[in-house]
Amino acid sequence: MSGNSVFHHLFLPSSPVREAAPRNLSGKKTRKMAQSHNSQTNRLLGYPDDARLLIINADDFGRSHASNEATLRTLKEGVVSSTTLMVPCPWALHAMQMLSEHPDISFGVHLTFVCDVSHYRCGPLTSRDKVPSLVDETGFFSMEEHSAQWLAQVKLSELEVEFRAQIEAVLAASLKPTHLDWHCLCGRADIFEMTIKLAKAYGLAVRVFDRSTGEALQQKALPTNDHDVLDSYRLDIVEKSAWYARALRELPCGLSEWAVHPALGTPEMQAIEPESWQVRQTDFDFLISQKAHEIIEQEGIVLLSYKPLQQVWREQWSSTT
Repeated sequence: MSGNSVFHHLFLPSSPVREAAPRNLSGKKTRKMAQSHNSQTNRLLGYPDDARLLIINADDFGRSHASNEATLRTLKEGVVSSTTLMVPCPWALHAMQMLSEHPDISFGVHLTFVCDVSHYRCGPLTSRDKVPSLVDETGFFSMEEHSAQWLAQVKLSELEVEFRAQIEAVLAASLKPTHLDWHCLCGRADIFEMTIKLAKAYGLAVRVFDRSTGEALQQKALPTNDHDVLDSYRLDIVEKSAWYARALRELPCGLSEWAVHPALGTPEMQAIEPESWQVRQTDFDFLISQKAHEIIEQEGIVLLSYKPLQQVWREQWSSTT
């Protein structure tokens, strides 16, 4: 996701508590919010309704060296619990090597079919003559600013071919993803439905932005987030640390997800995003901070990856085939 995006939400010293068993492992009583919350996802995952579950997913793994280094550190030293890989990007092979060296990391495929920086672009893994509706006159994916026109003309069959290619590239590297999500947008219902079909075919979960869609999936015994997905590009960088701290302390019951974008503020990142690289640096700073660890521990928040969601999705897929 980029700092210029207006499409992100389209469609329909002690370590923090991490998934291990469906209970509050910190030994602290889970705070009940002012309003009671009946969470179908909590029940599907084996947690009580008042458990406060949080997935902190680092988007854009593989986009740059600065993103890769920061993402790995936030996963190993910080509070990030999951990441998603941009397979067509220049540093994807580097990220995949990191995942091979750290098989404990939970990651998904950040399905990529749009570019967000005009001077730093990528294109499909599939031969361009087989997916002509996915590229512009330069041979790269369409720019995000032209998303409306692109969505109107892209062929679903070609997009499915490319999505499968990105998933298959990960599997060919002997890596095991947990879920699917999208880079920047998913603005058509048929694209979402096709992605659900792919998730079923490959035994994966799916990130869901649209609440009504999430509720419908929960009624089919498929766990999804209970609240709007947080996009860190929408936060003010000056007050970000305080905002994150407050959001953790006020985290509601049920499953929440934060889509964060950590990167080091290196010359590379400043060249890629001269106007917005601080978004990524400030994400990184908070996500590896002692404050983040301490608040999560104090609040009894349970950090999850997509692995437990994937397990339930797989079981449900198996029972309906």
